[in-house]
Formats: sequence, structure tokens, C-alpha cells
Amino acid sequence: MIKYILKRLLVLLPVLLVISIVIFGTIKAMPGDEVTAYFGAGSRATEEQREQVRERLGLDKSLPEQYVRWLGRVVTGDLGNSVSLKKPVADVIGPYVWNTFYLNALSLIIALLFAIPIGIRQAVKKGSFFDNFWSVFSLLGISVPTFFFAMLLIFFVGNNVPGMPINGMYDPMLKSFGYSSVFQMIGDVAVHSILPVTVLAFSNFATFSRYVRNSMVEVINMDYIRTARSKGLKEKVVIYRHAFKNARIPLVTLLGLYIPSLFSGAVILETVFVWPGIGKILIDSINNRDTSLAMACLIFSALLMVLGNLLADIAYSFVDPRIKVED
Repeated sequence: MIKYILKRLLVLLPVLLVISIVIFGTIKAMPGDEVTAYFGAGSRATEEQREQVRERLGLDKSLPEQYVRWLGRVVTGDLGNSVSLKKPVADVIGPYVWNTFYLNALSLIIALLFAIPIGIRQAVKKGSFFDNFWSVFSLLGISVPTFFFAMLLIFFVGNNVPGMPINGMYDPMLKSFGYSSVFQMIGDVAVHSILPVTVLAFSNFATFSRYVRNSMVEVINMDYIRTARSKGLKEKVVIYRHAFKNARIPLVTLLGLYIPSLFSGAVILETVFVWPGIGKILIDSINNRDTSLAMACLIFSALLMVLGNLLADIAYSFVDPRIKVED
């Protein structure tokens, strides 16, 4: 197992290298000037001052040299400084990553708590009203764009539920004057989380419930399930201990692919709800031409993506003993 993991990590290195080149090239090709972002719009900085900043940021070098220097810093853990916020990038993205993790992890847990039992029951009652109802519901969750559902929810709640916050993570007034207790802060965050968590949980539920249903339908029709039933085992034992044990394998794959989103965030959704997460700060950094911050967010997401695939492969051998990784 250890040898397999090491081999996979070695394979991932050139993949990450190519991704880093694409990220660097894409960000550098975007219109705008980092020096202008450093001084701010409307600045009266002289040409000499601008040239000094350009040299300090290494923008006077060729693009290949800029890339090598940037990659060297990233490998050593130095993500650079944010030109718009005048702070180290690592200090900037830290709180945003955890805000994103809280939002996505909570919505994922809620989605799984509903998707797994409902998906299993759909498979058991295939073709019934229960199955058809939740199939249509899931199809809506997959088909409707999250940003559209989010805006509908904001419009409905904003006009019909007085006092319910429709954006942000905190009440600006409470945060500025300070919370009276930890419980007040938790309650404030919880109330502000209701709408974005609802949208994300709805989307995740639709995807996971369909995966569970389709996997269970396939497994239930296998010979060993009929054999288990013929032996007189209780239906709950057959379904949950035998059928779902094998039907959960595709679910593990999907969860492995969802790991990066726990930290990398939903860019559009965070922007719609003005949620201070990694997705929103990525959009802000691109708009502000803050290349160091934008590239750090993107390379962080790419790293999580490839590691998520690796974790999904490793989880196979634990979920299903028939699947073995070769050293």
C-alpha cells in the first residue's frame, strides 16, 4: 500500500507541474496591471515609483523566469504577498478556506443524511410513486443551476421572511460591536448559513440520491441477493448489510471527487450569497488583478483535486476487499 501511494504521488508531480503552468499562463494572459492593483485605482504614483514596485514584484523579468521564481516559492511554502490587501497570501486565504469548509461540509453531511436512505428506499420500491417523486425531485436538483435556485431563494425569503439574512456570514453590526457570547456568534453564523447550505444541500442531495438509487437497483438484481433472501434473511439485513455494502463503492468515488470542493468552494454560490469563502476571494482577486492571490487559490484547488482522486482510489481497498491495489 505504501509503495502504491508513493508511486501515485510521483505520477501526480508532473500533473501538478502542467496544471501550474496552465494556471500561471492563464492568469498572466488576463488584462490588467499588477502595479496598478498595488497602488490602487486613481493613484498618482510616479513612473519611478511604479518601476520600483515592478522590480520588487519581479515583473521586469521574462515570463519563464517569473514562473520559475513563483514555482520555487510555492514549493517552499511561500505563496507571495497580496498586492491589493498588502498581506501575505497564506494569511489572507486561511480564514476563507475554513469558512468554505464549514459551508460545504455542513451541506454535504445534510445531503448524505437524506440521500442515502431515500436512494435505498427508491431502489427497493422501484417504479412506485415514492421512487418517481424523488426521481423528479433529484432531476430538478441536477438540472436547475445553483445560482438560479439561490437567486430564487433570496427573492422569496427576502420578500416573505422578515429578519432572515439573505447574504454574508455575520451581522455587520453585531460583529463590529462584538458578540456578547460565543453562543451569540454561533447563532449568528448559523442563521446566515441557512440559505447557502439549503442550496448546496439540495444540489448534493440530488446527485448522491441518484447514485445510491442506481447502484442499489443494479446490486439488488444480482444472484447473491436472491440467495440471501432465499435463506430467509430479514429484508433489512439483505438490503443494508449485503446490498448497500457493495452499492456504496460508486458513492466512495463521488465522495473522493467532492473532497476538493470542501475547501476550494463554490465560486458562483459564494459570490451570490456574499459568503467570505475561497471562491469569493478568488473572484475578487481576479477582478483586482491580484495574481499572487488568484494563483494561490487555483493551485490550492488543483492540489486538492488530485489528492481527492488518490484518496478515492485508496478508499476502494477498504470499502471492498475484492479491490486490491498493487505494490
